[in-house]
Amino acid sequence: MPTTRVQLALNVEDIEAATDFYTRLFGVAPHKQRPGYANFAIENPPLKLVLFENAAEAGTLNHLGIEAPAVGDVAAAEQRFRAAGLATRSITDDLCGHAVQDKVFVTAPDVPLGTWEYYAITDDAPTETADQPASQCCAAPADAGASSCC
Repeated sequence: MPTTRVQLALNVEDIEAATDFYTRLFGVAPHKQRPGYANFAIENPPLKLVLFENAAEAGTLNHLGIEAPAVGDVAAAEQRFRAAGLATRSITDDLCGHAVQDKVFVTAPDVPLGTWEYYAITDDAPTETADQPASQCCAAPADAGASSCC
């Protein structure tokens, strides 16, 4: 895995058709699949591609992120963001996108959805129960005005 990679999350109408297309496009099978969800850990180009079946929003950007290899990288990024004068909000042990993650959010001007998430996966295969299923959308900074998904 690269040291970091950009995450692009897309809303799609048909998860099976989209998964088939991106498998053929990038030449790799999904890293993880669940009903209405697929994610790809692509090495070349370094990309985390996440697909959410959401027919009402098909063809639109779901959210943007940067996947880091370790939680310490998230803490370092948050310190760097704050030192640069950016408002941040962090969440730890968030069950999101069928994985447990620590993350920090920052809000960007003039970007669809406005929020970037910088995150590290701490458990890629958590036990999900009916009482606590993995969320499709996670909490974003209160000032973001939109939700951010993982």
